[in-house]
Amino acid sequence: MEAELNQRNARLAELETILKEQEATVKLLKKSVSDALTGFENQGLTISQKNGKVYVSLEEKLLFPSGSTIVDPRGVTALKKLAGVLEQNTDISILIEGHTDDVPVISGSSFKDNWDLSVLRATSIVRILLQGSSIDPKRLTVSGRGEFFPVDPAKTAEARQKNRRTEIILSPDLEKLYKLIE
Repeated sequence: MEAELNQRNARLAELETILKEQEATVKLLKKSVSDALTGFENQGLTISQKNGKVYVSLEEKLLFPSGSTIVDPRGVTALKKLAGVLEQNTDISILIEGHTDDVPVISGSSFKDNWDLSVLRATSIVRILLQGSSIDPKRLTVSGRGEFFPVDPAKTAEARQKNRRTEIILSPDLEKLYKLIE
């Protein structure tokens, strides 16, 4: 019984060590991203840390003209700086989520709906991150959330503007943690 208890305590201590390492990795990643994107924060870009991940949220005004999938030159500059950080952190998974507001796309446009627009915007960002970088495409996932995950559910112009964004979610490799849990 005592041997089993000691074994469990050892696993718990190892788990705590891995969790602390993961937390330190995420904090360092957030600092690296913040340092690289200095000058863009408070200009349509925010960086936060939650649930063991780093969130880089880019407002539409930094990235896209209304109804477009072509990234603004300022947005390209920010994304290239972010790509430099991502090249250095090869064990980070990268999820690019496109978000729109709840106003339907204009009938007859080249987009079927807001989901279509959100996915195509996320894909545009992936192409910029990969262009001229050594980021392994296997680390990237593109998704479109359309209007279904608003940060502000109000039906005002200000709320809709907040909801038109792209989030780049950076996740550390949790393989060591999963193996220990098994």
